Amino acid sequence: MSGAQSVVHVTVEVGQKKMFASALDWPGWARSGKDEAAAIETLLDYAERYRVVTDRAGIEFEPGEIHVVERLAGSASTDFGAPGAIAERELRPVSAPEAERMASLVVAAWHVFDDVVSGAPAALRKGPRGGGRDRDKMVEHVVDAEQSYARKLGLDKPKQRPDLRADIVAAIRGRSIETAWPVRYAARRIAWHVLDHAWEIEDRRER
Repeated sequence: MSGAQSVVHVTVEVGQKKMFASALDWPGWARSGKDEAAAIETLLDYAERYRVVTDRAGIEFEPGEIHVVERLAGSASTDFGAPGAIAERELRPVSAPEAERMASLVVAAWHVFDDVVSGAPAALRKGPRGGGRDRDKMVEHVVDAEQSYARKLGLDKPKQRPDLRADIVAAIRGRSIETAWPVRYAARRIAWHVLDHAWEIEDRRER
């Protein structure tokens, strides 16, 4: 039986050409649009796709009313297609249970990405202008990005770490706020990136 619906606390990042709506309590559930209404509408459209992540993490997901709690000034990153602004709420201290929950959702996002990759063909359908990475290049891009994210969490020499994802999870569980990225934002950005590409692969499979 489903539980009661919970309010979804959202931050909206405002760029010149694009806006991002990110669910602050649900790392990875973030979508963009040409304006705030479109970004929130797309976020809601992706709720069922995000449910695959919460199911994998074993966390109940019954989203209710959207409540915009912060609007943030965007940047070139926003318009390029990546949420890059840190919300004030993400600077707050993180309890051990909160950190464990965030870590579980990040790990689940990785599992979803890996499952999608394992079921995808090497060649993906090209975009409307003939662009887009194929499967293996997508995986390479995600791995490279995670090495960059690891540095934001204070992990040195990430390219030399044989189990970088485990180290990232440990950093999230460690709840550090003394790094370039506070742990709440790190979880949100890391999970968003991996899911964004998982969903892209799903959408670009050859039919």
